Amino acid sequence: MVKQYAQPGFLRPADGPVFDSAQGTAIKKAAVLIPMLQQQDEWHVLFIRRAERPGDRHSGQVAFPGGKQDPDDPSISHTALREAEEEIGLDISRVDVRGQLAPYHTVSNFSVYPFVSIIPWPQKLIPQESEVARIFTIPLRWLQDEQNYYLKTPEPRPHDFPGPPRRHPVVYYKRFENELLWGATARMTLGLLQALDEGTVRIG
Repeated sequence: MVKQYAQPGFLRPADGPVFDSAQGTAIKKAAVLIPMLQQQDEWHVLFIRRAERPGDRHSGQVAFPGGKQDPDDPSISHTALREAEEEIGLDISRVDVRGQLAPYHTVSNFSVYPFVSIIPWPQKLIPQESEVARIFTIPLRWLQDEQNYYLKTPEPRPHDFPGPPRRHPVVYYKRFENELLWGATARMTLGLLQALDEGTVRIG
């Protein structure tokens, strides 16, 4: 049986076109960490809700810890770890990186590289107040339940919103503890489910 996430539209890796320097626009790189943990003998995935910040297009959204690559970062995986340490106080010396998912290309011309990891639990995490409003986890089995996610035709962007017009359906999850997982983070979550199913990333 073909998984729902493998149906057309769910695992499309890009929100928009990706440009290269030959066209005059350099692709910007970013990375996120997808932390997985065991809580009461059950796997969970850790998410954050970004702090509300005027002018930030991702303000208040559910995301994975992560951010833009710095010139001093020795690798893109280091970017994911550094950002997780800064944003949620994660002890990166205890992080077990298990694999990398395919990069996700955004309308803002970023290539986002997701890294799946296992973190020890429980541990004390300290959100960076200027960046993170909440740290929470969602059970993996809930994320895998096909009744909990769907495709939705996007509404037109406001005329003053940066980026090209939306042309593709958007992935949404049902609310979990009143948190809304959607868009790029939801697609990367489905990419995680696919990697776990196919065995390209192993956590057990």
